[in-house]
Amino acid sequence: MSLIAIFSDVHGNLPALQTVLEDIEKRKADQVYCLGDLVDFAPWTNEVIETIRDLQIPCLLGNHDERIAFNHAVVPLTKHSQEETLARTAAINFTKNTIKEDCKAYLAGLPTQLKITFRLKEKPFSILLVHGSTRSNEEYIYEDHDLKDIRKMLDQEQADILVMGHTHESYIRTVSSEADDQMVINCGSAGRSKEGKPLACYLLITINEEGVQAELVKLAYPVEKVVKAIQESDIPDFYACFLEPV
Repeated sequence: MSLIAIFSDVHGNLPALQTVLEDIEKRKADQVYCLGDLVDFAPWTNEVIETIRDLQIPCLLGNHDERIAFNHAVVPLTKHSQEETLARTAAINFTKNTIKEDCKAYLAGLPTQLKITFRLKEKPFSILLVHGSTRSNEEYIYEDHDLKDIRKMLDQEQADILVMGHTHESYIRTVSSEADDQMVINCGSAGRSKEGKPLACYLLITINEEGVQAELVKLAYPVEKVVKAIQESDIPDFYACFLEPV
């Protein structure tokens, strides 16, 4: 049996990351991966990057990571209100002003995809890891995304399971009724969930002789500590309010 842990979208939230990593260690995962977006919205950018780097966790380049690594301009998103647009710009500028050069260089060297390959039931089997989609780290693939397009991405990349983050909304979806092991999965967000509760979410994939089983794990973490740290930093309180339990 093999146990694979996958998380994404930490967004500078060190307490949430530590909670996820502690749970992964307790479960004795054989492999651990991160799908990117280590930076922005909480004040521990350097600590998060250093943790991932020092533990040698394979990590992808998220869209926020790419913007910081290569000094891309902040482009407003039409889905955001004026308040969130201003807060987002200020939060990203905070990261740009506080990130260490070695941490920035680390982000610049991250890949955009990773593929995990093994044999299952005497046949080749692969899990493709991306941040947003196979086409872009900025594309949102929600649970109701067109299955024909999902199958197209899987076929083009010769993958059996597609795992992503970016939307901050987790789900596990079977792609084909004929191939129970073929799935598209969003592992949610470790540090900035948009699922109604401030929980740190990550994915566990179990591989054994029976096939592949996927489980979403959602954990409570010291949200109050994160809220206080944001309020005491130059990051807008918009992101502290976002995390506060309703």
